[in-house]
Amino acid sequence: MAEWRFRNVPVIEVGSHRASGSASVWRVEEIDRRIVTLLARDGRMSFTDLARETGLSVSAVHQRVRRLEKRGVLRGYTSLVDYDAIGLPMTAFISIKPIDPSAPDDAPERLKHLSAIEACHSVAGDESYILKVRVSSPIGLEELLQQIRAAANVSTRTTVVLSTPYEHRFPVPGEDEDAEEADKA
Repeated sequence: MAEWRFRNVPVIEVGSHRASGSASVWRVEEIDRRIVTLLARDGRMSFTDLARETGLSVSAVHQRVRRLEKRGVLRGYTSLVDYDAIGLPMTAFISIKPIDPSAPDDAPERLKHLSAIEACHSVAGDESYILKVRVSSPIGLEELLQQIRAAANVSTRTTVVLSTPYEHRFPVPGEDEDAEEADKA
């Protein structure tokens, strides 16, 4: 998927979703893609380590990271939490749809006060939203379901996570296509 531009520098297109639902597309050099991939895997990686991994100088990496931040490609840095260690070992996905289809579509607003909801995704299909939640126990999940139904006037369908083989993976644009091409060779 790489495309060659100025000085034979490979670039890729990267989309950014905005709250308004529109997407902007930028041209990102291959080296910037490498920086983004490294930071997605370890947001605390130092500029020195990034420079070593990319073959750039520390100052060049610093400039590129700041430019990626300014353009909104890198929107922040976060910590990965061991939810078992903080007493929230149970993860579930809750699909919701309004009991009254003619009611306003304001479920995210009505539910934002519930801190057990980690993520709210608008989806296509029978349900309107899928919520990712973390709770301490089945009783905690049952209580949360009652709170969700009452607050948003929705019906729910719940899937409890038994285990998570992997999570927080960073999809690298074009990487699967590159692997397929290598397999053909």
